[in-house]
Amino acid sequence: MAAPPASADAAPSPPPPPAAPDAPGRPAEHSETACEDRSSAGSLDRLLPTVATGRSPRKRTTSQCKSEPPLLRTSKRTIYTAGRPPWYNEHGTQSKEAFAIGLGGGSASGKTTVARMIIEALDVPWVVLLSMDSFYKVLTQQQQEQAAHNDFNFDHPDAFDFDLIISTLRKLKQGRSVQVPIYDFTTHSRKKDWKTLYGANVIIFEGIMAFADKTLLELLDMRIFVDTDSDIRLVRRLRRDISERGRDIEGVIKQYHKFVKPAFDQYIQPTMRLADIVVPRGSGNAVAIDLIVQHVHSQLEERKLRWDMAALASAHQCHPLPQTLSVLKSTPQVRGMHTIIRDRETSRDEFIFYSKRLMRLLIEHALSFLPFQDCVVQTPQGQDYAGKCYAGKQITGVSILRAGETMEPALRAVCKDVRIGTILIQTNQLTGEPELHYLRLPKDISDDHVILMDCTVSTGAAAMMAVRVLLDHDVPEDKIFLLSLLMAEMGVHSVAYAFPRVRIITTAVDKRVNDLFRIIPGIGNFGDRYFGTDAVPDGSDEEEVVSTG
Repeated sequence: MAAPPASADAAPSPPPPPAAPDAPGRPAEHSETACEDRSSAGSLDRLLPTVATGRSPRKRTTSQCKSEPPLLRTSKRTIYTAGRPPWYNEHGTQSKEAFAIGLGGGSASGKTTVARMIIEALDVPWVVLLSMDSFYKVLTQQQQEQAAHNDFNFDHPDAFDFDLIISTLRKLKQGRSVQVPIYDFTTHSRKKDWKTLYGANVIIFEGIMAFADKTLLELLDMRIFVDTDSDIRLVRRLRRDISERGRDIEGVIKQYHKFVKPAFDQYIQPTMRLADIVVPRGSGNAVAIDLIVQHVHSQLEERKLRWDMAALASAHQCHPLPQTLSVLKSTPQVRGMHTIIRDRETSRDEFIFYSKRLMRLLIEHALSFLPFQDCVVQTPQGQDYAGKCYAGKQITGVSILRAGETMEPALRAVCKDVRIGTILIQTNQLTGEPELHYLRLPKDISDDHVILMDCTVSTGAAAMMAVRVLLDHDVPEDKIFLLSLLMAEMGVHSVAYAFPRVRIITTAVDKRVNDLFRIIPGIGNFGDRYFGTDAVPDGSDEEEVVSTG
């Protein structure tokens, strides 16, 4: 899809933005693409959006994408590239958007290398790199044959699925999960498997046509054009296409002169005027990259994300407990088991035994809230029996690691063939913010009733993020059941206020949370007591701090 045509009476284009200062070089890399043949291709004026003299402020966002595993390993550290910061406040709504950077430039100009240098220099833990290479359109049989003979133009705007690119960026800006196609340059086709991406502090979107669509431009908070000499780009392209994509030298040169160079002159180079900054010599321009990083840092500082624990603590004081909460009846048996597991002198074996008993009772109680419908069966005596049967499609359990996984055996014991997923949410000890580190969910979870399990919920921060992740995977709010052995009133109120249709089920609710946001009187560090790992020196519930409840 080409960009919407500009108006006929559009104002003349301003001159290209000033180029960033030059600096001594660093080794450059490469990336990039190619496009579809169109003898009747539209003119540049129809392709490019109108350029205004001033830009109204836009909301910010973030995210990322890569074909490799979601890690960027540098000489100093590992950067997570598929995680999510806490974009959701105590009300369960998106509090801040991250910062989206667009990187444009010719094929093999070094955009990916510049992006990786920016990522490393930014020194933020969550970054998303989304490549335009992932969004080539699916070719017809005739186009496949043309591509096999280097007669298909991959460097034309119509070769890209702009509708999918725009919808993907929009979802990432909304903090929702997205599915990104994986393109195979050897076969010129999309692979069967797609990759899942989540939000981050910064999105970097790179591609040869990154500035070729008006709607796409509006999603970018900063536009950078990587300007590299054409001879250098040709050498890089030859090296890349021959060694990485299985092409022969004659075919690469033919494609370059027939499609790549004309497309650069007609569609790519003119978009330099739309950039906020031009980077001469690409990755060799360290000064330009430093200036970009400084600007992004200032933008991130303005949008600094903080999980407001004080707001969570005070938002619902003195309010009655929500109607969506169900507490297991406190019979002498239940209270006796609580006495044992709360006792600091209880041995690990006793703690595990009675915790498992409580988990089994909790899950049996939770299943009574699932939808049931009338049904009639015949008994062995040939008589009809009017009973009930589960009215949903499937039940899936999702545990919040690590303590939540201790509830999985109890769920499996009462739900035959139940599917299990896991979520790891930990607190950044420097910022106090919950962060998503790992996620594994069954396919097609959106149709299931989901039992979300965590052994203790203090502030509700981790539970809220876990619920948000499920919602991002299109699980209806009223199909989510949050189960916990022990909850604090603060956590109950926080989850119920943010997600009023989520059913909250527990065996007990304690009234207080101390200054360190640990449940009082509480149960201690459930994970340490269950798994027999070392407790923190003060004997506090460190796990509640790690997962922020």
